[in-house]
Amino acid sequence: MNAPELTEDENLGLYQRATENGPEWWRVSVADRPENYRLEHGVGDGHGAGAVDMDLVVDAENLRAKLKKWRREGFAIDTADAASEDSAAERAAFMPALRRAAALALAEKRRETQGTDSTRDTVRIGHIDVPCGIANPLVPRLNPAYLFSERFNDIVEDIVENRRVMLIGHTGAGKTSLIEQVAARSRHGVLRSNMNGQTTVGDFVGFWTVKGGETLWVDGVLPTAMREGLWLIVDEIDFAEPSILAALTAVLEPHGRLVLKEKGNEIVAPHPAFRLFATANAVGAMSQFRHLYQGANLMNEAFLDRWRVYQLDYLTPAEEADVLMRTLAPHMTRPLATTLAAIAADCRAAFAREDLSSAFSTRRLLDWAELMLRTGDPERAAGPAIYAKISPEDAALIRGIVRHHIAPAA
Repeated sequence: MNAPELTEDENLGLYQRATENGPEWWRVSVADRPENYRLEHGVGDGHGAGAVDMDLVVDAENLRAKLKKWRREGFAIDTADAASEDSAAERAAFMPALRRAAALALAEKRRETQGTDSTRDTVRIGHIDVPCGIANPLVPRLNPAYLFSERFNDIVEDIVENRRVMLIGHTGAGKTSLIEQVAARSRHGVLRSNMNGQTTVGDFVGFWTVKGGETLWVDGVLPTAMREGLWLIVDEIDFAEPSILAALTAVLEPHGRLVLKEKGNEIVAPHPAFRLFATANAVGAMSQFRHLYQGANLMNEAFLDRWRVYQLDYLTPAEEADVLMRTLAPHMTRPLATTLAAIAADCRAAFAREDLSSAFSTRRLLDWAELMLRTGDPERAAGPAIYAKISPEDAALIRGIVRHHIAPAA
């Protein structure tokens, strides 16, 4: 007998045979791991009442051998049970169908890309080709040591597709710097608007002023970015006034335009190069940390649904060690970088436990490491780089973490 093919869902289900002790059965279902199957064995009612006395996971080759053995032993699939396995079959079929659909979508996107203007300059960031802008004074400074993690690829692709992107995470997790370094490599100018509680809707949208006896309209950062094709980062959007969020809402829609009511309902259409970003500390999945960011506003799901929201965590210790070495080469060695990254990780764990009231950013770590290389003394370098910026209680805790990783000099 030929081995049964496992390309069809018909092999999933209940196999039974009659014995003197009652029905004996094997149930075949899809395991959690790809290309693997779960086999359950029991005696009695196999539809739920019978106890399972054997439960194992096998690959496709082992299942073929099992099916041949069961047929020789008189097991037959229960056709009545096959209908109850429809949901399992649908579950098993979903991922292969999704992979086929995703492959077709990717092929179509590549064809569309090839059909665009081939003379347009692009730069490769991660695995995404990002169209370049025209160099201007607002292009951020390039950091050649910046590390583009694999998890950033979806964000970069959203930028190319002109999605509205919001990055959430703790202070110092690199939310703003990620956007700035994409812009730096693709030569796009960036404007930043920090919602510090004092930013007014006039600063953001625009206002009338008198100059030389003449009344003039002054664009805020939002219409300026839209007209000139700049990238606008709204930092700490969870601290923004409701009037600012209201002005943003229309722009968040696909092909959204800004209506300047104060200027006779003038309509500002976005430049094709315009991109809109926001950062926040205590929104959505980060809402549990709102008490750590006093003054942060609760943002409703209707507003968040207009964004692609990505949660950014700090770099892993291995990634941060790489950044230290790339930034401070050739003097920063792997053992030194690994120890410093471990200290930063322990400080962040203490912050997450609320033992520390201040976050420990990669920027702070780099500053400390740079000063350490100059002074040759971790404690002396930590004074201006860390301790003077935080409370005495936090400084004492961080000093203990440092001493846990670095023995005093002899």
